[in-house]
Amino acid sequence: MIYSYWKIIIVDYDINSKNMLPKKFLLSSLTTAVFFLLPFLILAQEEEEEAVGEKPELQTSELTPEFNFDGYFNLSEWQTANDSIADLITIDPEEGGEPEGMTTIKVFANQNEIIVAARCFDDDPDGIVSFSKARDSELAEEDHLLIVFDTFLDGRSGYVFAVNPDGARFDGLVIEQGEDVNSDWDAIWEAKTSRDNNGWYVEIRIPIKSLSFKKDLADWGFNVQRRVQRIQETSRWSAPKRDFEVLQTNRAGLLTDLPVFDFGVGLSFRPSILGRARKETGKDTEFEFEPSLDVTQRLGPNLLSSLTINTDFAETEIDVRQINLTRFPTFFPEKRTFFLQGSDIFEFGLGLDEDNLIPFFSRRIGLFGLDEDEQREVPINVGVKINGRVGNTNLGALVVNTSRVDNLQLGDVDEDISMDVPQRTIGAFRIKQNILEESSVGVIGSFGDQIGRSGSWSGGFDFVFRTSNFLDEKNFLIGVWGLLNEREDLSGDKSAFGFRVDYPNDLFDFNFTTIHLGDGFDPSLGFVPRNNLHIWDFSGEYKPRPNWELVREMTHELSFIIYNTRNNSTWESYEVVIKPIDWLFESGDQFEAGIEPQGDRPPEPFELANDSDIPAGAYEWIRYFACVNSAHKRVVSGGIRCEFGEYYNGDLTTLEALLAFKPSSFFTIELTGERNTGKASVLPDDYEELLEEGEGIELVEKEYTEQLFGIRLLINISADLQVSSFTQYDTQSKELGTNNRLRWTFDPFGEIFIVYNYNEIWRTDEGRWQFISNELPIKVQYTWRF
Repeated sequence: MIYSYWKIIIVDYDINSKNMLPKKFLLSSLTTAVFFLLPFLILAQEEEEEAVGEKPELQTSELTPEFNFDGYFNLSEWQTANDSIADLITIDPEEGGEPEGMTTIKVFANQNEIIVAARCFDDDPDGIVSFSKARDSELAEEDHLLIVFDTFLDGRSGYVFAVNPDGARFDGLVIEQGEDVNSDWDAIWEAKTSRDNNGWYVEIRIPIKSLSFKKDLADWGFNVQRRVQRIQETSRWSAPKRDFEVLQTNRAGLLTDLPVFDFGVGLSFRPSILGRARKETGKDTEFEFEPSLDVTQRLGPNLLSSLTINTDFAETEIDVRQINLTRFPTFFPEKRTFFLQGSDIFEFGLGLDEDNLIPFFSRRIGLFGLDEDEQREVPINVGVKINGRVGNTNLGALVVNTSRVDNLQLGDVDEDISMDVPQRTIGAFRIKQNILEESSVGVIGSFGDQIGRSGSWSGGFDFVFRTSNFLDEKNFLIGVWGLLNEREDLSGDKSAFGFRVDYPNDLFDFNFTTIHLGDGFDPSLGFVPRNNLHIWDFSGEYKPRPNWELVREMTHELSFIIYNTRNNSTWESYEVVIKPIDWLFESGDQFEAGIEPQGDRPPEPFELANDSDIPAGAYEWIRYFACVNSAHKRVVSGGIRCEFGEYYNGDLTTLEALLAFKPSSFFTIELTGERNTGKASVLPDDYEELLEEGEGIELVEKEYTEQLFGIRLLINISADLQVSSFTQYDTQSKELGTNNRLRWTFDPFGEIFIVYNYNEIWRTDEGRWQFISNELPIKVQYTWRF
């Protein structure tokens, strides 16, 4: 078995043997190798840059008062433009080909705003795939036009705007040098669209005050990409190569002859008024009326300060529930607007995520609970943020003061658990210096603890060498990082450090990571699912395009991750993924299948499912999986995934399904379900009492079933008015919850939210539903800019 080979290399040795390299020597050797290779990599990067062709250019046209922003093609307005992008170049299905439908783009600007206008020709306008109208819709599976601005002309950062033919808008920030986009950023901007027999037309208007930029630049980085979902076609203006992402702004073209922009005072006020009625079981209905205020002030064109007072998150969508059949905590992403804006600056360390470590996790502020899925809100009195850049230095800082809460109720509805949460001041900072062409070095720090544990702080550094010119314009990255933390209840090894090599490209994509987490590493403002271990992680993908009639792309994956004890003396858990089949068909449908050898050594009993405790021990098993997904371009689409095989000392079959019905852009309904059925040899219910009495324990074979169901409904009255409903039920918590929200953008600067939440629990012993809580918040907010 593949695992056995890796186990011999990484685990099976005497840690005290004189024949083995000491850990410190190994780490110093890795560090020496990195810095020994860097000069050669930098030299290679400089040599490759000389071979990079000239960037395409688009001249900005003057935006006159006569321009009518209505989303309809106007020949006289179109002809006033000095320059235009005549067409794009395909990257899929053929790299460097001619798209089936022409795309023409013009850019207009004055001192206050920028307008991007595009004609998207289509020979089959009835075949346009467009279902969404809501703000921040995921448009990857629909026809859309995406534009990217590099307003600092540094090839590192950027703004992303995308629109589909029905006017659904998506915006975000370029992060990780173009490897990803932070879709949580929201700006004030508009888009209008229309269709005719030739295809569709879009106008995008962006107020200059919605952007940060380097002063006195006459040119910006600029790129455009179009997706035609019906034929699975992607075309791009600049750098139309599969190895590059449109988000990599160092490969963008140039938008030239920009006017001198008027930024004004750079001050904005957004007052909000919230009215809420809330009812909880056993209590009278409570009524609240609370104002709040958000103020932002630009400290120059590229540095923003923010102040929030009496912050409320009534409009935030609820967390998506998850079935957890492991002994590790479940991760839920941040959704609160104040913490999402500018959150990309706190990204730290190459390859760090919720599977291993997040040094700064903002859900540790203003939320607290016994488990990740039972968080209770701690009110925020005031918060201050600064984020942006000064020269080649990116910086961000956050300080929040939370209220005192007496008898904060913790646990589920049946648990009478509460605690007093003191008033606390909590904060974090991040500084990252741009070096070389695409690389960076930085520091991060945090202080404070939501429940008042004293002496809490963490800090660390990271270095990332990055180039997109490695071996004939390929992407290549090396990252090293280290962290320390402190708190009154921590002892032992309070450090964490890691190293990663990454080669993320189209045909071959592989990476290797090693991470050390000390037994005393548990930062108060971080997310660490497990510590006191050493992680070794390798992942590789080979993705050829076979030029078959029906198959667009094939992906072959082999990945391996092992969690060793901190001194690498033995393994704690491991997982191997062998996926020989992952086929994307020309139709957009997908099929994949593979094998997953796994192992785990729980040091103490843990609850696998309700009333089913797995004893401590060493377990190894093999699981199998298969998955089918239909193309999202269809009116009815969906997918089904089946996993089966052994699990700990028994077996487990997991079936996940999704069904989406999209008859038009006005109405969408999505059904999701997950069913886990298994059996295991578990501890008897009274095993703790038996242990105390010195009695022997005999395992009991038990069957278990855990299920999760969800219904999501979306009514798109217009691009500025949507009604959504999300209902969930799972058998682990036995709670039914629904989140219903109306969002009306009545003005580009103003919004109204009406939300209704309802929760109840199923009483199995009584055979009935019991009410838990409901609430009805109404929130109005409006922004004034100066």
